[in-house]
Amino acid sequence: MRPPESFISQSIRSLQTMLRVIAERDPSYLTLIPDGIYGPETVRAVSLFQRKHGLAVTGITDQGTWETIVAVYEPALVEQGPAQPVQIVLNPGQVIRKGECNPHVYLAQGMLVVLSDRYSSIGRPSLSGLLDDPTADSLASFQLLTGLPMTGNLDRHTWKHLALHYPLAANLHGKSG
Repeated sequence: MRPPESFISQSIRSLQTMLRVIAERDPSYLTLIPDGIYGPETVRAVSLFQRKHGLAVTGITDQGTWETIVAVYEPALVEQGPAQPVQIVLNPGQVIRKGECNPHVYLAQGMLVVLSDRYSSIGRPSLSGLLDDPTADSLASFQLLTGLPMTGNLDRHTWKHLALHYPLAANLHGKSG
């Protein structure tokens, strides 16, 4: 039988990647470089993980250790990437006009508040879910900045530009969700 150090495989690389993501979230774990080799560093990282989770400390990734690593990895992975985007549904040709109340307007108003902090030409909208005068004015100003027709309405093109500009404006202000 070959020693564990000689095992090279994609499943080992997956194990190492999961342990690395866990370590990036919690620095009390060992950070591995996923090289696909179950060497001494992987044994140390697995042993530490087992110790921290009340598992038998063997340095070997048995089924129970694997399942526990996966259970810790999945929520840690969520922290690594961008937040899950919100996909609103606007029917083809749907336009939310001044005077209409719609849940999507709340979202647009929230994004416009952040954009109004970044761009002085965008007035601050209300936060009512109603496409009222302040919100229509904010939308029209935003539309002007992005080269869209200044309607003050919320349509698919305006939403697309809001969704593209909001993350940048939010990050420039050092805001986090």
